Amino acid sequence: MNGQELKAQQADLQAGLHHATLVLGGARSGKSRYAEAQITALPAPWVYVATGRAFDTEMQERIAHHQHSRAPGWLTVEEPFAVADVLQAHAAKPLLLDCLTLWLTNLLLEERDIAAATQQLVQALAKRQAATVLVGNEVGLGIVPDTPLARRFRDEAGILHQKLAAQVGHVVFVAAGLPLVLK
Repeated sequence: MNGQELKAQQADLQAGLHHATLVLGGARSGKSRYAEAQITALPAPWVYVATGRAFDTEMQERIAHHQHSRAPGWLTVEEPFAVADVLQAHAAKPLLLDCLTLWLTNLLLEERDIAAATQQLVQALAKRQAATVLVGNEVGLGIVPDTPLARRFRDEAGILHQKLAAQVGHVVFVAAGLPLVLK
């Protein structure tokens, strides 16, 4: 992506569902770094919606590392379930939701209604007045998972990403730190 395209994309990140960006990629692909750069290119304050939960020491360390590596100016909201509420509560501030697949994991583990939560997310995105970047792990490029729960997760993630990709204005796939604009 050249400088002109990047500026045009950032200009489009100003309001509503059609100007939201979905950033997909594999583990350690650079997708979160890319997403953060898209938001921090806009005037602060920025909202970081963190969906991860620390069930063990290793995850606690990962979360702490992410928190300490963020630039000043971020307001972090840790919300494992009600992300639509956070999007609406901060509708006028640039917002990064990281990550959709951890959010989906939380919903699955608690046996929540994924379709209803997804609909609430889409409705909240449509009402936003500021830039929104959503990050998700692309999990459908690997082997077929060996358990029913893992297969359901892979399928639900694919459905969620397809639904959002069809409606947002921009979709970017990041591999090896390099963004590939899909839409």
